[in-house]
Amino acid sequence: VMTNAGSQPPRVVTAEQVNGLYRYRTSEFRILTLGHKKLKVQFNGEWMTRGGYPNIGEAMGEATIEGNVATFIPGDTTKCKITMTFLTNRIEVTQEGLDSDCGFGHNVVATGTYRRIQGGKPRFILVQK
Repeated sequence: VMTNAGSQPPRVVTAEQVNGLYRYRTSEFRILTLGHKKLKVQFNGEWMTRGGYPNIGEAMGEATIEGNVATFIPGDTTKCKITMTFLTNRIEVTQEGLDSDCGFGHNVVATGTYRRIQGGKPRFILVQK
């Protein structure tokens, strides 16, 4: 039987493969599976200004996961979508929308390759308003 690559079902990831703390430069994602294809997601992003002060981007909420790809729309934004593809001990993150569309500080973006630096249930931190 011949199969083409496009017809393969998405790879399914387990809670053990998803849960944890992920880091890219000074930005972090904390992710916890909730069941029913839902994830609790916290993003803490940072971009250093020339003066050495960080611009901050923070978001917390629920993402939906299909196979190994999760979609996260921060807060009540309508022009921001963050796509997370789970691979072995890392996530490839792509942000659609500008920093301001996502409610982030100037130049803060979620896009990048985040390495899992800690597995298991992450400790969520208080988001500053």
